[in-house]
Amino acid sequence: MKLVHIYAALSEFLGKLSTSGFEPSNTLAPQSGLSFFDSVLRGIGQVMLQNNSYTGLLFLVGVFYSSLMSGLAVLLGTVASTATAMLLGTDRADVRAGLFGFNGALVAIALLYFLEPSVLVFVYVVMAAACTTVVMSALMSFLEKWGIPALTAPFVVTTVVFVLACARFGRLQSTGILPTAGLPKAATVEGVVTVASLAEGLFSGIAQVFFQGSVITGIIFAVGLLISSRAVFVAALLGSLLGALVAWVMGAAEPAISSGAFGFNCVLTAIVFSRGFFVVNSHSVLYGLLAVLVTAVVYAAMSAALEPIGMPALTAPFVLTVWLFLLASPRFSRLRSSAG
Repeated sequence: MKLVHIYAALSEFLGKLSTSGFEPSNTLAPQSGLSFFDSVLRGIGQVMLQNNSYTGLLFLVGVFYSSLMSGLAVLLGTVASTATAMLLGTDRADVRAGLFGFNGALVAIALLYFLEPSVLVFVYVVMAAACTTVVMSALMSFLEKWGIPALTAPFVVTTVVFVLACARFGRLQSTGILPTAGLPKAATVEGVVTVASLAEGLFSGIAQVFFQGSVITGIIFAVGLLISSRAVFVAALLGSLLGALVAWVMGAAEPAISSGAFGFNCVLTAIVFSRGFFVVNSHSVLYGLLAVLVTAVVYAAMSAALEPIGMPALTAPFVLTVWLFLLASPRFSRLRSSAG
């Protein structure tokens, strides 16, 4: 009986957090400091599609636990892109929901991951983060006719442009983390995948959404997802696990599996299909699972395709797979849109 009471109390607590934020009423003036702070945290939470400032706060804590520089990048990028949206007069409801924050957060963390930090690089990061607001708005206008979300496409486009531009800017130095440009080589099975490898990859896959390789950070992120939605929490773990399993079965290198490289795109795809695009039935569940499995294959394909120019796949496999599956869905009579 005690376990039942504990579970009930925990469910009630999570329920309160999942439907609120630091400023849930949305009644504060746009220039309010608390309102802006709440929007920034929601923007960080929206990296994994969660409109919850408590979740965003835990994501920020997880990133700072892994890397001080990455934590500062997330804050800088989210503030820059959110402030840009406010200054340009974007719909306030979208700003308050964090929809103009998450791509800025990802761009900032990516650029400071791939480039040596300097005053000029920080200026470059702010400019790139501000650009994500423009790209996001353009994609929202273009995609709304199909009812397709922009997801992290603004992050992918902006990061690729700003990183490739560095080849002509001598004062922006690479950290050497970018893939070495060259023709793709045939893969060989490397290392022995163990239960420990899969367990590490499970949480590293969630952490890698923010470019972090820490298992502890992945666990903190998972708790943040649990606060927002138990269904999303389960979906994220399942997505990361399926990505690792596909990589293992197909003979990917053990270090790539344990580091979560094959998991983070699958995590995001799983979260999207857990958010109610379709009426839940056996067909929609199988469709979502297929999308997650395909995402791992698309990640491998895009990693190989981008290798000649020395660019990472980022979250492009997630974006392309979700767009493809959502655009195809109206043709499948057994899939019923939740929008009616």
